[in-house]
Amino acid sequence: MSIPIEEEWDIELSPNGSLLDLKLKDVWHYRDLLMLLVRRDFVSFYKQTILGPLWFFIQPVFTTIIYTFVFGNLANISADNLDKPLFYMAGITAWNYFADCLIKTSAVFVTNAGLFGKVYFPRLIVPLSIVVSNLIRFAVQMALFVLTMIFYSIKGSNVHPNAYLLLFPFLLILMAMLGLALGMIISALTTKYRDLSFLITFGIQLMMYLTTVIYPLSAVKEKYPKYAWLVEYNPMTPIIEAFRYGFLGKGTFSMLSLGITTLITTVILLAGIIIFNRVERTFVDTV
Repeated sequence: MSIPIEEEWDIELSPNGSLLDLKLKDVWHYRDLLMLLVRRDFVSFYKQTILGPLWFFIQPVFTTIIYTFVFGNLANISADNLDKPLFYMAGITAWNYFADCLIKTSAVFVTNAGLFGKVYFPRLIVPLSIVVSNLIRFAVQMALFVLTMIFYSIKGSNVHPNAYLLLFPFLLILMAMLGLALGMIISALTTKYRDLSFLITFGIQLMMYLTTVIYPLSAVKEKYPKYAWLVEYNPMTPIIEAFRYGFLGKGTFSMLSLGITTLITTVILLAGIIIFNRVERTFVDTV
């Protein structure tokens, strides 16, 4: 008479019961895959390029130069009494991280449909790897921004870092959460409505013009008070204003606005998780 042998399994797959379940235990179990995807994203960014990682510096430097010439000199838009290159580089550095997270996350389902359809792993790994890999690029651009800030400080520029600089880690988390959440929502909707993949490319540009990247919030309130709410209630505006206020000592900082942004970001993230988990179950049939 044979004795039944109890089998031990490393991984047990079960139906996703809750739409709010992030499967964080599974994500931690697949942390090696997360690191591999981060490395893949980072290497693929500069592979087969002549200048390689230098593109991390070139993009913000040239964007700052063009913005300074067009918006600062030709259009003569206020820079909150800061040196214009420093003002624009602060906005560009913060905006780029948010925009990169959003744009790359918004194509997760479509670009990884073949991989998702073959093997099991927590789907959340892929958008998380995008947010983490973008941190590397953001860190490089932050180093460039800090060096620029030190340069202008030595020149006697009107730069006054203050205690609100300690909010930087919180602002970074907010940007990552907002980019991830909006990206997950758009990625889920793109599985059915491909038009969104075209909309995202210029929609992110339009959103930038409603954020205080190329102008300060104070200038909008002064010149167009009737329409200032369009900019003020944009979730990215309080983040960028707080970023500038902490590092440079200039900007319209408000704890209330930052609190509202935190609330809006949390709601959008919850919505993103629900929609992402819901579409994850059936997207293979529609992509």
